[in-house]
Amino acid sequence: MELVDRYIAAVQRELPEDKRQEIGRELKANICDQLDALAEHAELTESQIADVLQQMGHPAQVAQQFVPPTPIVASEDISLFKHTLVMVLGVLFVLQVVSGATQWLGSTEGSLFGFIRHIASGFIVDACFAFTAILLSFWSISAQGKVMFGGRCQHWQPQNLPNVGPDWQHISLSDVFSDLATYLFLLLLIWNNLWMSADQLAARSVIFSANAQQLLQWFSPVILLSLLNTLWQLLRRLWTAPLLLANAGVNLAYALCLVFLAFSSPLLQYQGGEVEGIFTLQQLDTWLGHALLVTALFPGYECIRDMLRWRKLTAH
Repeated sequence: MELVDRYIAAVQRELPEDKRQEIGRELKANICDQLDALAEHAELTESQIADVLQQMGHPAQVAQQFVPPTPIVASEDISLFKHTLVMVLGVLFVLQVVSGATQWLGSTEGSLFGFIRHIASGFIVDACFAFTAILLSFWSISAQGKVMFGGRCQHWQPQNLPNVGPDWQHISLSDVFSDLATYLFLLLLIWNNLWMSADQLAARSVIFSANAQQLLQWFSPVILLSLLNTLWQLLRRLWTAPLLLANAGVNLAYALCLVFLAFSSPLLQYQGGEVEGIFTLQQLDTWLGHALLVTALFPGYECIRDMLRWRKLTAH
């Protein structure tokens, strides 16, 4: 029976101190009942006792059967934990894009690789800190036996549930925060003369032409409307007919603006005289115009897509 005592002691080490004796007695009685049933047929050997204990499972697993471990996040709060994490990480991503854009645009020696590296490194650091903070917050609440999501689960009405719709009707949070970061970056790029110092502005060798800069500034109200539309999407999280119309209108405005801007040459100009380089200003201007036309295809496609979706929603 020494093997049984060793097994029970191993199980007790995995248990809270106030429950070790009670569970130890219960476990020993259960094991002895099984061994007594085997002993009726023949004298027990140590190998048979070991087989019985082997079938019962590892001491840590047996201990968890008696006292299930407290999860870091309560199962009722998993969906809320994921939602909170995505929301916080999305906000941090937008802030990192804004921070990286201001540093990149304001640097005389900034590179696209440095811009991407700044966003990636800063976001990873912030994301690790945010994940740890959120996880510890949920763990402290779960350790107290409380549930954050319980109230929401108790106070709901079936009548308030959304209608059955296609999968695309759900708005992805990643799309929302990507759009927010893009719109804020565009505003920083267009209105760089408001937040960049005179020295930083003067250090730029190639800038937007006066005509292109004016067109972009005239388009700024549409970008602000895009921000409001994206925040509306974040609030609703479900495509509705008004939301689709608003989004289609925004995408149409972007497509038209990009096409108009692509044919509004010149788009770029030298500042402080010509600068020697691998490519001429005319080549850069031509390539930028082509890039704008290609980019216009994306909002154009999304405009058509949203209108088709709007027709499907309003047809029911």
